[in-house]
Amino acid sequence: MRRLTTAAAVLVLAGAGLMGTIGTADAATTAPAAPGTTAACSTAWGSGDKSATGSGYKPLKNIRTGSNECYDRLVFDLGGSSKTGFRVGYVDAFHQDGSGDLIPVKGGAILQVYLNAPSYDPNTGTPTYPGHGRQPLPGVDLTGYRTFQDTKFGASFEGQTQVAVGVRARLPFRVEQSGDKLIVDVAHSW
Repeated sequence: MRRLTTAAAVLVLAGAGLMGTIGTADAATTAPAAPGTTAACSTAWGSGDKSATGSGYKPLKNIRTGSNECYDRLVFDLGGSSKTGFRVGYVDAFHQDGSGDLIPVKGGAILQVYLNAPSYDPNTGTPTYPGHGRQPLPGVDLTGYRTFQDTKFGASFEGQTQVAVGVRARLPFRVEQSGDKLIVDVAHSW
C-alpha cells in the first residue's frame, strides 16, 4: 500500500511540475525579450506608399545605411532640422527623374525615395552630396545586409532628390523624421 501511495504522490508532483513548466513557457512567449536575446519584430508598418509635406527645403548632405536585428535602415542627413517633404513607395521599375531613363536596380523589389531636398546648394549650385545618376550611392556598402541588395542614385531635379533601394522582396517599411534626418526602415520579414 505504501508503494501505491508513494507512486500516486510522485505522479501528482510530476503533474504539478509539468503545469508549472507550461505556465512558464506561456509567460516567456509574452514577456519582453531579455537583453542579448531575440526580440519580436514589428511588421505592422505595411508596404503601401508613405508621404508627408514639409516646409523644410535644406540640401542633402549624406546618405548612409545601417542594419538592425529587425530591419535595414537608410538615413538621409539634411542641412537643417525643419520637416522635409518626402514620398516613399515600391515601384515596378526605376526611371530617372527628368530624363525618364530606366535605371536597373538589383533585388526582388524596388523602393523609391523622393526627398524634397536637392543634392546641391540652391543658391550656388555647388554639390552638397556626391551622388551621380545611375550609380550606387557613394560610400554605401551593403555587404552582410539581410534586406538591402542594391542602391542607385536617380537624380536631383527641380529641388527633389530621387534614390532607389533594391530589397529582397516587397517588405513592410516605415519612414520617420528625427531632427535633421529622414529615416527609412525596411523590415527583414513580414
